[in-house]
Amino acid sequence: MSFAFSLADVADAITLGRFRSSDLVIDTKPDRSPVTESDRAVEVAIRGAVTRSGRPEGVLGEEFGDDSRGEHRWIVDPIDGTSSYLRGVPIWATLLALEVDGVVEVAVASAPALGRRWWARRGAGAFTDGRRCTVSSVANIADAAVSTTSQRRMPPGWFSIVQQAWTNRGLGDFWQHCLVAEGSLDLATDGDHMRIWDYSAVKLIVEEAGGRSTTLDGGEPVDRCSLLSSNGLLHDEAIRMLNGPGPVSPPSP
Repeated sequence: MSFAFSLADVADAITLGRFRSSDLVIDTKPDRSPVTESDRAVEVAIRGAVTRSGRPEGVLGEEFGDDSRGEHRWIVDPIDGTSSYLRGVPIWATLLALEVDGVVEVAVASAPALGRRWWARRGAGAFTDGRRCTVSSVANIADAAVSTTSQRRMPPGWFSIVQQAWTNRGLGDFWQHCLVAEGSLDLATDGDHMRIWDYSAVKLIVEEAGGRSTTLDGGEPVDRCSLLSSNGLLHDEAIRMLNGPGPVSPPSP
């Protein structure tokens, strides 16, 4: 965990130093998603730090692939929420997950522009800002605060949840899942575009806080999947609604 924090510190110094810079270099990847100079610089710096540490770990990163050859690797999203980063919106984070023999054991989500950091170690709980994270005890969709990154990527059943929920938000990306972990949201969803670096860290954080994190149909997340995080109490009902036909009419704004 100490080493994970040191990697997050390296990332934060780079991302925060270039945040809202007028000369930030932005490119478009083949999949039409944006990438900034900071995304690349963070991943290069993390790879260098892992190599210099002498630890028996490789790195699987969003920008430069997988150099791991053993059973230990850091799964790295240098900036989760790049579209927010490049527009000056402070909802972005570096996501780090240490995978050992195919199981994520350590996770950190560091969001320096928000002044927040969440972390978890398997079997030892999830934490933020020096306090333990615990999911909410909301047991009914009608009482729930729900969120999704992009409604355009969601199945029709999502709108049934929106119609019934107490409130719905578009808080997006890593943040909504971390808010589920700390009990501020009850349900968070992403469509079928999640890569392994998008979900590995937040999944462990949610689960160690007492929640559940699966695909929208209840399966184990795999690369290029959907993601549903909840307090656990709402999970089965949310899966049923997400895979239903949706409302007869669209929800009101």
